[in-house]
Amino acid sequence: MPPRNMRPSAKPENTFLTLKRIFSYMHGFGVQLIFVVLGIILSSGAGIAGNYMLKPLIDNIERSLTDGKWDKSGYLGILTVMAAIYVLGALSSLFYQRMMLKISTTTLMRIRNDLFKKMESLPIRYFDKHTHGELMSLYTNDTDAIREMLSNSVAQFIGSAITIVGVFTAMVIYSWRLTVIVIAMLFIIVKVIGAIGSRSGKGFMAQQKAIGAVNGYIEEMIDGQKVVKVFTHEDEACAEFDKLNEELCTAATRANTFANILMPVMNNLSYIHYAATAIAGGIMVAKGIGSMTVGTVVSYLQFTRQFSQPITQVSQQLNSVLTALAGAERIFRVIDEEPEEDNGYVTLVRAKEGPDGQLTETDERTGCWAWRHPHKADGTVTYTKVRGRVEFDDVYFGYEPEKTVLNGITLYAEPGQKIAFVGSTGAGKTTITNLINRFYDVPDGKIRYDGININKIRKSDLRRSQSIVLQDTHLFTGTVMDNIRYGRLDATDEEVYAAARLANADGFIRHLENGYDTMLTADGANLSQGQRQLLAIARAAVADPPVLILDEATSSIDTRTEAMIEKGMDSLMEGRTVFVIAHRLSTVRNSHAIMVLEHGKIIERGSHAQLIEKRGKYYQLYTGMFELS
Repeated sequence: MPPRNMRPSAKPENTFLTLKRIFSYMHGFGVQLIFVVLGIILSSGAGIAGNYMLKPLIDNIERSLTDGKWDKSGYLGILTVMAAIYVLGALSSLFYQRMMLKISTTTLMRIRNDLFKKMESLPIRYFDKHTHGELMSLYTNDTDAIREMLSNSVAQFIGSAITIVGVFTAMVIYSWRLTVIVIAMLFIIVKVIGAIGSRSGKGFMAQQKAIGAVNGYIEEMIDGQKVVKVFTHEDEACAEFDKLNEELCTAATRANTFANILMPVMNNLSYIHYAATAIAGGIMVAKGIGSMTVGTVVSYLQFTRQFSQPITQVSQQLNSVLTALAGAERIFRVIDEEPEEDNGYVTLVRAKEGPDGQLTETDERTGCWAWRHPHKADGTVTYTKVRGRVEFDDVYFGYEPEKTVLNGITLYAEPGQKIAFVGSTGAGKTTITNLINRFYDVPDGKIRYDGININKIRKSDLRRSQSIVLQDTHLFTGTVMDNIRYGRLDATDEEVYAAARLANADGFIRHLENGYDTMLTADGANLSQGQRQLLAIARAAVADPPVLILDEATSSIDTRTEAMIEKGMDSLMEGRTVFVIAHRLSTVRNSHAIMVLEHGKIIERGSHAQLIEKRGKYYQLYTGMFELS
C-alpha cells in the first residue's frame, strides 16, 4: 500500500492555494495571458453578437414580406456584419488556443524541472519509502492531468463564464418575462449536475485507483516474467490479472455510466427549455406582449441553446480539474520535501606538493587528492592529502528509530588495506558501507575519514572520493564508453580503455558489434549479468578513488573470470582503502582484516589465517559447517 501522502485523493485539499501555485509557474507570461483572456472574450463575444444579429435579420425579412418590398442592401449589410463577427471569433479562438498551448507546455516543463531537481536532492531514505511506480506516476498521470486542465479547462471555464454572463444579460434586455423561464430551468440544471456529478466524480477516482492497480501488476509481472515461467505460475498470474481487470471494468463502467448520461440529460433539459421558451415567446408575439417580435423570439431561442451549452461543458470539465489539482498537490508535496541535509564544509580538490612540502590547489586532471579545510576563525585555508583512513567509533544506527541495525560498531581501515565484511543477510554489512558515503547519517557514534568527522565533509565531495560497485548494477541508455565514463565525466578515451582492461572488460567489449560505441538500452539488456558487472567495475576504476567499496561486486561472475579480475583489482586497490562485502568467502581470503557480523555486531575480526585458527563462526562458514543465509 502506498504511503498516505502519495495515494490519490478524490479532491484537492486546498483548491485556491494549489491553483495559485500552478499559476506561479506561468511567470513571464503576463502579457500573453492578457492576450489569451482578450482572445477568449472576443471568441465568446462573437458568438453572443452573432446571435444578437439574428433579431434585426429576421425582423428585416418579416418587414419585407409584410410590405412587399425587399430591403436588399439592409439584408446584405446584416449578413456581412454577421460574417465578420464569426470570422473574428474563429480567428480569436485559434489565436488564444495556440498561445495557451505554448503557456501550458512551458508551465509543465518548469514543474517537471523543479520536481526532477528536488528528486535529485532527496536523501536515499525517501526512495526507500516510495516505490518507483508511485514516483513515475507524478511525471506521467499527474502532469498530464495538469496539462489537460491548463490547455483546455481553464480557457473553457473563462469562456463559459463570459458566455453565461453575456447571454443572460442579452436575454434580460430582450425579455425579462422569458428570462423567468431561464432562471427556473437553471435551478433544475444545477440540481441535476450536482446529483450526477458527485456520483461521477467518485466513480472516476475509483477508476483511477483501479488503473493504478492494473498498471502496477503489469509492471510487476513484466519485471518478474522469468520467475513466473520458472515456477509455471502463468495461470495464477492470468487469474489475478483477470480479477484486477474486472475491478477496473466495474469501476470504469460505473464512472462512465454517470458521465455518459449527463449529456443526454442536459440535452433533453435544453430541449424542454427550448420548447417552453418557444411556446411562451409565440404567445407573447401573438398577443403583442412586451413589444415582442418574431426576430426577438428567434434570437432568444438561440440564446437559450447558447446559455445551457457552457453549463454542460463546465460540468464535464469539473472532474478533470479536481483530478488535476489533486495530482498537482501530490507533485508539490514532493517539491516541498526537505532536501538532503549537508552542513559539511571540508571539500575534495586536486593539489600538488611544493618544494616546502606545502599543498596547493591545482586543476582537476593533475596532482593528488586533498582535503581543503576553510577555517572560520581567520579565513585561512589549509590542505591535507587524502589517505583513505576510515574509522568507526562506537557507531549505532537504525533505519527506523525503534529498530537498531548496527550496535556499537568500532573498526578502522588504514590506507592500502582491504577490509572484508562477512555474515548472514541482515547482519549489517551493506549498512556499514551506506554510512561511509553518508547515504544515512549516524545518530550515535562517530565516523572519521582521515581523522575528519565525515559530517564536516561536504557529501558530494565525500562521495567523489569513493567508488562503489553494487551487486545490482545499473547501466544507462548510451554507449559502453559513456557508461564507463560515468565514473568520471572528464576521463579521456585512453583512461576508459585502461579502466576496462583493468576490470577485464576490454575483451568482450571489443567483440561487441560496435565495440565501445555499442549502444546500451533497457539497463544493458543486450549484455549478460556478468558483463554488466564488469562494466560497473570499470566505471569505478576510471573514477580513480582513494576509497573503493565492493558490495558483492563479483557475485555474477564465474570463478575463472573472477580470478582474472582479482589480478587487475590488486593493482586498482594498491594504495587505496577497500571495503569488500562477499558471500563467496574465497574472494576475501587475501583481505588484511575480515569482520564477521551478526545481529549488527562484530563478533570476530582478524586475517583469514587468524580466524581459521580461532575455529569460531568464520571457521564454520569457511568449512561449510554453517551456511550463510
